[in-house]
Amino acid sequence: MKAFLILYLGLLLSSLSYAQQFTNVKHIVVIGVDGLSPDGIMKAKTPNLDDLVKQGAHSFKAQAVMPSSSSPNWASMIMGASPKEHEITSNDWERTDIRNKAYCEGKEGETFPTIFKVIRSNKSEADIACFYDWDGFGRLVEPGVPTLIADARGEDRTAREAATYIKANKPFFTFVHLDHVDHAGHDFGHGTANYYSSVEKADRLIGEILTSLKQANIYNQTLILVTADHGGKGKGHGGDTPEERDIPWIIAGPGVKKGYRIQEFINTYDTAATLAYVLGYVPPACWIGKPVKAAFE
Repeated sequence: MKAFLILYLGLLLSSLSYAQQFTNVKHIVVIGVDGLSPDGIMKAKTPNLDDLVKQGAHSFKAQAVMPSSSSPNWASMIMGASPKEHEITSNDWERTDIRNKAYCEGKEGETFPTIFKVIRSNKSEADIACFYDWDGFGRLVEPGVPTLIADARGEDRTAREAATYIKANKPFFTFVHLDHVDHAGHDFGHGTANYYSSVEKADRLIGEILTSLKQANIYNQTLILVTADHGGKGKGHGGDTPEERDIPWIIAGPGVKKGYRIQEFINTYDTAATLAYVLGYVPPACWIGKPVKAAFE
């Protein structure tokens, strides 16, 4: 009986500690920058990203899954699993590829469950917004789950539409995908002046989104996470080199350690698991991602 009471009190205190830790998180914004390498942040002028690093916790050694291509990694980031589980192994993947398949006890033709679906299942009234700059991203998200999903076609419009929506609606969860850094990597090469210039533009656009949070008076209640799908080497990516697989993972907001460099290993599929953890949601049993608890107080 005594052992049971000790266990019960331990679980109760753990629950209370969790509630206090994240009670001020009322909104979440995830910004994914296609092709953004840690090298790009370290060598370009990125005052907004630098400020988030100082305000929160970060790793410049987080890892993309293999192959280090866009679709497999965006899928892994929002689906909490690797290509082995969700079976999205290249940019050629289409929703028609799974019309006779079912995942995670779901229906045939449904994608592997994303963080969008997990939030909707737990908070049916949530305002969930998704703005993306590469049309390939949209097919990874369950149709009808976000309140708004928009292919803004261009990094400037993507950031502007996201900022406008945040100011007007104060959504519970916002995902923003920017694509132009990857274009610079392919056109001019990673590590070139043009590539760093594109990173600096991404930083300015991120600044616009951060400003919208402040204008909406929700900045201090927002968990902000900035990451990427992959890096690059030369004018390409897809391989298993550090330049291609190392990605930034920056998180700031209520409950996050300040100025902390995360030492533990982070895989991109840990992103979805971390968001579920902060929200107090039980992740789907088929997710393999683990929350990055070291980032939090």
